[in-house]
Amino acid sequence: MSVFRRTKSEAEVVDVVDPKPGGKGRPTPKRKEAEALAKARARTPRTRKEMAARARDVKSENSRTIREGMKSGDEKYLLPRDKGPMRRFIRDYVDSRFSIVELLIPLLVVTMILGYSGNPSMVQASYMVMMATFLFVFVDMVILRFRLRKELARRFPGESVKGTTYYAIIRSLQMKFMRMPKAQVKIGQDLPDTYR
Repeated sequence: MSVFRRTKSEAEVVDVVDPKPGGKGRPTPKRKEAEALAKARARTPRTRKEMAARARDVKSENSRTIREGMKSGDEKYLLPRDKGPMRRFIRDYVDSRFSIVELLIPLLVVTMILGYSGNPSMVQASYMVMMATFLFVFVDMVILRFRLRKELARRFPGESVKGTTYYAIIRSLQMKFMRMPKAQVKIGQDLPDTYR
């Protein structure tokens, strides 16, 4: 008689489903919630205060979308100066090399400590460290220019390289965490041959 019945052990088995690796990290809203949210968005504001609040919400949402797109390097949201395969390659090239600028803040802190020590020999040492730092940064920028021009000639033959040196130097003078669009490659990472 127990042919069509579940046994106790079968009833206790629960399927555990791992979240999708490419999922959005939150549950999909129920239809009722989604419809209520859509109605709230579609409802025409009646007062000036509601209109201002709606405009603020729309503006902040658009700003957030643009900011996220710029961070991720989405061409649709980039400024004109950042668009195009050549500019993307320059960003990746600058981000993949180690620059003396990465050490600039620690070196400046050291020079400040030495400079305010009151000891004349320490003050002299801080001055020497500061001058050496600026010299290294200048040499690094010169090396960057020549190597970048060589890579651009190889990867983008016949294209104008006007403004590329300035673009690369300005990006390399920024600390990596401050760069926008955000770095998409790690230091030392090999870059693809084609960026078209």
